[in-house]
Amino acid sequence: MSRLIFSQVLLLLEAVAIVALYQVFSDFECRQTDLFLLCRGIRLGMVLGLCLAAGFALLLFFQPSLRADLVQRASVASAASRRWGLVHIAGLTLIAAPTFLLSQGQFVDYAEAFLSALALGGIVALVGAVLWLMPFRAWRDLWTAHARILAPTIAIALLIPSLAWAISLAWNWFETLQLVTFYGVAVVLALLGNEVFVNPEAETIGILDFFVEVAESCSGIEGLALTTAFMGIYALMMKDDLRMGRFWLIVWPAALLLSFLLNIVRISVLILIGAYVSPELAVNGFHSFAGWLSFTLLALLILTVVNVLPGLGTSQATVTRVDRPPLREDTATAFIVPFLAFMLSALFVHTFSQTPEVWYGVQVVAMSLALWVFRKPVLALTRDIDLIAIGAGVVIAIGWVVTAEPAEPYESLAEFSTLALALWVVLRVIGTAILVPIVEELFFRGYLFSLIDDGTRWRRGAAILVTTAGFAALHSRPIAAALAGVIFALVLLRRGRLFDAIVAHAVANVLIAAAAVATGQWSLI
Repeated sequence: MSRLIFSQVLLLLEAVAIVALYQVFSDFECRQTDLFLLCRGIRLGMVLGLCLAAGFALLLFFQPSLRADLVQRASVASAASRRWGLVHIAGLTLIAAPTFLLSQGQFVDYAEAFLSALALGGIVALVGAVLWLMPFRAWRDLWTAHARILAPTIAIALLIPSLAWAISLAWNWFETLQLVTFYGVAVVLALLGNEVFVNPEAETIGILDFFVEVAESCSGIEGLALTTAFMGIYALMMKDDLRMGRFWLIVWPAALLLSFLLNIVRISVLILIGAYVSPELAVNGFHSFAGWLSFTLLALLILTVVNVLPGLGTSQATVTRVDRPPLREDTATAFIVPFLAFMLSALFVHTFSQTPEVWYGVQVVAMSLALWVFRKPVLALTRDIDLIAIGAGVVIAIGWVVTAEPAEPYESLAEFSTLALALWVVLRVIGTAILVPIVEELFFRGYLFSLIDDGTRWRRGAAILVTTAGFAALHSRPIAAALAGVIFALVLLRRGRLFDAIVAHAVANVLIAAAAVATGQWSLI
């Protein structure tokens, strides 16, 4: 156990040190260089790595069987593991080298070498740490033995950045959250005896000569996404002995509120540091990855407290052993992974391209591959076509098209040749009309709805509310999407068939895609 604990603590300290080195004590920004994509890729990789590490830490803490298995496999240190420890140190050295060889100003001048050192050093350090703990064969055997809990945990952890990104797409829906954050910070600073200067129109707040803009990135969206996702992982692990109703209707809202309030405190502290200690230190402290790290630690702390709260456990837990099908035939995994592929591919496209609509084919490929891998449980859902489901899809399509506001055409498509534009249209229609309805319904009305609903009236209502809110957050028109989500849920409940909801969604998207093709208003889809 000491070897495992040592590695966890060491990696956490290293992550904090790297964030402090290049974000808190450095004013380097990706937009300062011509290597924007490489820089953003490094940042995204760090965020995904952080979420995976936190998800794995939750598993080790709350899954004794997995922890015992890992401890047993990692208990014997060999000469090879010591060599991988040296590799890890070499990677850390490569990460830290730019701070010793370059000044702050030279980070921009030598951005290619600087960012390459960070990327290569991060990969080397990660590989070294993983193989130092135990060899690749042991990791493979651990995956084989615990894939049922590892697979959904990894999927949910990887969805966390996508969840924050999806919420930001529907930011107008959450504008009130930004305003509450703004005035909450003003109240905290005033209670501490400061004369606070506020400009609500510019969303600027400060004391003395230090002012900051409380934009959407400061609203704590990352904290809400992290808290929700990690609580989802916790619920997945503890589903056999956790009172889900109390957990999601009482504990989850309380955790979100705590995360939101602590974000207000975080911003207030940074403003105080900027006014009384160091403006540069405070400004750098607002960097996104520093926020991700603090929110992750907060989410883990919340779950640690939740685990000891009375009244959340069932009266008795029963453990049964059942023969399970291969992972590719597991229904829960089949409901999650295609959605994960959809969201991650969208996140990567929006991260690396200023014109993400051009690269929609990447998402089509990702969704197609995921659905092909899990085709057996997906095809098992097929039933007879329901006319009511078709009618529901028609109603949704008409409402979506009629209420759409005119939008500017995608300028990026103007440079396409006739053949390229035709290929893009085909991929867009396939993705919108066929793949997206399957992927979204598998996750929202398939996995998430069934996870919450137990047949009682209030749990069913909660299932409709939560899945509708999540579905709406993925769309730029959240109110119209929320209404569609409610209809899809009602179609599902009518006969208890997920296939009916998929049909309704597909019919709606086919008609909307047809309208987009006919009018050239691709913003419809």
